[in-house]
Amino acid sequence: MTTYGTIAHHGTGKGTTSLVLGICSLLAGWVLIAPVIGLVLGIMSLGNEPDARGRAGWGIVLSVLAMVGWIIAFALLAVTGIGLTFLNGDLGALLGG
Repeated sequence: MTTYGTIAHHGTGKGTTSLVLGICSLLAGWVLIAPVIGLVLGIMSLGNEPDARGRAGWGIVLSVLAMVGWIIAFALLAVTGIGLTFLNGDLGALLGG
């Protein structure tokens, strides 16, 4: 009787999901929840999924870039007052009228 060794499959789902969420966060404008989830899944994938380290690393980088970019954009809107103009519905001040 011949016994064969078991094949251990290391999934890459978390790393791939982290990468997809990072890309969508940058390109589609997903603001807060998707980059945070992508960052968490990427960090979890680094320890658990050795086959997905590249995808997890890029997912972490893209998620952090998306979060930092949106934080800077919101800060600039708050500092310049353009965000308040849109909230108040007074577009005449923004358009010069």
